[in-house]
Amino acid sequence: MASTTPKRILALDGGGIRGALTLGFLERIEEIIREREGNPNLMLYEYFDLIGGTSTGAIIAAGLSIGMSASEIKDLYLDIGDKIFGVKRSWLLDPLKRYKAEFDFKPLEKALEEVFGNITIGRKDIKTGLCLITKRADTLSTWPIINHPGGKFFDKNKGMLLRKVVRASSAAPSYFTPQKLDVGNGEIGTFIDGGVSLSNNPSLQLFLIATLKEYPYKWEIGENKLSLLSIGTGTFTKRYDPDKISKKGLLGWAKMIPELFMEDANYLNQTMLQYLSTSPTPRKIDSQILDLKDDLITNQPALHYIRYNVMLEENELNSLGLNYPQEDIESLREMSDGNNKDKLYEIGSRAAKVQVNPEHIT
Repeated sequence: MASTTPKRILALDGGGIRGALTLGFLERIEEIIREREGNPNLMLYEYFDLIGGTSTGAIIAAGLSIGMSASEIKDLYLDIGDKIFGVKRSWLLDPLKRYKAEFDFKPLEKALEEVFGNITIGRKDIKTGLCLITKRADTLSTWPIINHPGGKFFDKNKGMLLRKVVRASSAAPSYFTPQKLDVGNGEIGTFIDGGVSLSNNPSLQLFLIATLKEYPYKWEIGENKLSLLSIGTGTFTKRYDPDKISKKGLLGWAKMIPELFMEDANYLNQTMLQYLSTSPTPRKIDSQILDLKDDLITNQPALHYIRYNVMLEENELNSLGLNYPQEDIESLREMSDGNNKDKLYEIGSRAAKVQVNPEHIT
């Protein structure tokens, strides 16, 4: 008899220290699943068949995949967040800073080594399907590194240290130095944050990995056959002064280009997944196409799709009982302010109580 349980995917966005917000949602989801299954010790890796993430989402995904609970990762995250995003390098103390990353990568590497040790991509210590997305800078190609033994590149990737792949996925340009990885046949690749691609929100990439024939999973599509739960790290409406924008020079535009592309990439992911499903959590994409509630690209939904996120704006935060001055709200939007880790976790925890409906979790 065919199983009536859908294949389940958990997708975790990038977003630097704002990953603390994600953990507030994951704790609530973990609580719901444990109550439903009657198992207070159930781990998320036992529930999800594939867990994937980019950047900070890769750190969380990897932790879940080796058997850590959401609460354990939260405690770790709140402990190390301000160490990873610690004191910035000083131009005065280090006049060559313009040639280096903004933050010292050693605290991040130390934390990853303490958690993941010498676990490799091919080891059975990874207890479920795992996908970590990074960007190979020397070939401009996005690499979704998976642990499935049937993957085309598994033999080349299975010896990669999990902590180094996570470090590669988290190596945001200008924040941390790139990570070099042995990619097989004596070839070395230079990798940066997977968020510098279409996959800072990895949901669509994970859907493709789960269903395309050239990947090893080959799961069937269908609302009752495939479930994808996607969690963001907070977002906000971007609007800049048109006069200041028009006067930007080359350096100003260079700094802004990643944000321009990442914003489009995130909304493309959401557009396509809402177009492929009848999601009970649709978000307004823009003022033209709205939330696609009357649109479906296939005859029947291709998957059950859930998306949780928080608008880091005054109205939504007020609705959660959090009354922050505008200055604090702008600070919360920064991806590298470790001092905000506790506030971000509280925002995610409060939002989860409002947004997460047990009926969403199939």
